[in-house]
Amino acid sequence: MAEKTFTITSDSGLHARPATKLVNKASQYSSEVSLTFNGKTVNLKSIMGVMSLGVPKGSQIVISSEGNDAEEAIQGLESVLKEEGLGE
Repeated sequence: MAEKTFTITSDSGLHARPATKLVNKASQYSSEVSLTFNGKTVNLKSIMGVMSLGVPKGSQIVISSEGNDAEEAIQGLESVLKEEGLGE
């Protein structure tokens, strides 16, 4: 299992467009990928799940992955967060 914590830095939080990019990236991996915010964990391959969290600026999220390509998934999602100016 791989896991990494990120802080959302975008003024609009984790809104629809970047959330979609994260979901699309997560879907490229065979591993189970989850996003945890405020004690609630959702499947990162589900746009409805991610959007239901309503993650605002300044929030800490944890992305975890379990499976054959778990480390690769975390690295790929981290690059999307950075490219979109969402988090660090």
